[in-house]
Amino acid sequence: MTAKTIICGILLAACGASAAAAAEPIGAVIDKDFKVASAQYRILLDKAAGKPGFPRTVERGDVKMVGPGDWTAGFFPGSLWYLFEATGDATWKTAAMRYTALTAPAKFDKSQHDLGFMLGAGYGNGLRLVDDAATRSAYRDALLAGATTLITRFNPKVGSIQSWDLWPNTTWAFPVIIDNMMNLELLMWAAKAANEPRYREIAIAHADTALKNHFRPDGSSFHLVDYDPKTGAVRARVTVQGYADGSAWARGQAWGLYGYTMMYRETHRDEYLRQAHKIARFYTTHPRLPADKVPFWDFDDPAIPDAPRDASAAAIAASSLLELATFSDRETAARYRDFAEQTLRSLSSDAYLAKPGDNGGFLLKHATGHKPAKSEIDVPLNYADYYFLEALLRLKAARSGTGSFH
Repeated sequence: MTAKTIICGILLAACGASAAAAAEPIGAVIDKDFKVASAQYRILLDKAAGKPGFPRTVERGDVKMVGPGDWTAGFFPGSLWYLFEATGDATWKTAAMRYTALTAPAKFDKSQHDLGFMLGAGYGNGLRLVDDAATRSAYRDALLAGATTLITRFNPKVGSIQSWDLWPNTTWAFPVIIDNMMNLELLMWAAKAANEPRYREIAIAHADTALKNHFRPDGSSFHLVDYDPKTGAVRARVTVQGYADGSAWARGQAWGLYGYTMMYRETHRDEYLRQAHKIARFYTTHPRLPADKVPFWDFDDPAIPDAPRDASAAAIAASSLLELATFSDRETAARYRDFAEQTLRSLSSDAYLAKPGDNGGFLLKHATGHKPAKSEIDVPLNYADYYFLEALLRLKAARSGTGSFH
């Protein structure tokens, strides 16, 4: 089966499913999604039982497990916490606590920048949702340790946290990827939790540097900016996971949207809100965004429409827009919520949402991890599920009028 055949199938299924789903109240869609999620994640828990690590994707028909040093390790416990939040079923809490504890080695991992992902999804959500004082204290300590580890990668001359260590056969000196915006939330939390402004200062410096150097006039972002660590000068703007250096890798746009929305929430700096709106306009009005709101993996892949989709980018963007709506005027907020709801309806359709027992136990189909490396193309991914569940919870909170979930 060719990629074009797969894409045509997605389009046809999505059109039929979205037409039917459009008539279904969104509250019923959300309830159905969490029932499916509960059924699937019971299967995924069974598949993971007795195996070391965390489910990341499906590879050659089997669930692929990864260790606590993998950047995606925290998303599985994070999804379990979201299931507990959505259902109140203590089964999910017990499982979430078990898998959260397994991410503990990341607290002291100085080799990478992804500690916000690795610790925040599990320990961060757990801290919100547990009542036991001893557990809360342990979770707080784990997050603070991770934040302290993360800032060892900060270079004040560059004004950024280094993303990756220097790989063989590359010419980078100090690489920073747009994904790194997602790890700043850990630092913003730590500044308040420890009453230590240094964490906040580093997060703001990083966001300011990215704002200056990562974005094009149309609001799209480069994937990687390389700096001279001695002078802070930009050495290069390139891609690793996108189609080309000058292209708009879809998940990268979603990371930027999420990151600047979060930074506005934490700082109320107008420049961050303006940037979030600019990215949102680029993403939501892009002429190559499909009608079902699930983007191709890169907006500039010349193979479009015969190119893979990325359900993970769609889920991240939907979650981001629902939060950005809370900081927007009424008309803009309604537009963002409508776009997010349409996206979630698509992801909830048979075209993207697995039927119980399928997809290895994961929820969403048709995500793309690293196409240039021919890795994880048109597969389930644990972070696609995580942000899908988060977006559903945000939409539910928005509809209830509480707006309390972020």
